[in-house]
Amino acid sequence: MQNTNHITEGEFRVGILTISDSGFKGDRETDVSGNTIMDMISDSTLSVIKRDMVPDEVNAIADTLRAWSDSGEIDVVLTTGGTGLGPRDVTPEATKSILDIEVQGIAEAMRMKTFEITPYSMLSRSVSGVRSGCLIINLPGSPKAVKECLEIVLPSIPHGLQIIRGSGWSHEKA
Repeated sequence: MQNTNHITEGEFRVGILTISDSGFKGDRETDVSGNTIMDMISDSTLSVIKRDMVPDEVNAIADTLRAWSDSGEIDVVLTTGGTGLGPRDVTPEATKSILDIEVQGIAEAMRMKTFEITPYSMLSRSVSGVRSGCLIINLPGSPKAVKECLEIVLPSIPHGLQIIRGSGWSHEKA
């Protein structure tokens, strides 16, 4: 884990949570999707301070999301994996169970834009929302899909976090 003391006022702290039975058991050596997220946010105002992997189990996912959000140390959690139609894909259920508010537009934008690339995007069940002032965004498990979805939402994340913090938006600006 990186030290949070270097975070400046304009930066936001990120947690990356990979949901994968095989990765958690050690059957996969590399977390390619988690690494993709790391690479994509390296030049932004987002700084990764926490990264972990849990199995495809509702309680493990929900407990981690709850702990990270409620800690006050993380501004945004990006999850990868468990958003499909498989019997072990339970990330959306776990996420919904801990949210204070759901932010449907994030998942809708990801599905809408990636549908231009593949019709399979309509099968994604990604969820996004806020808990304890922390934005949570479910990304797919495929590294290619992670990249495509993160390209869509990444530009909006800092503005969303500023709004959550109570700054960055007023009706006079509209």
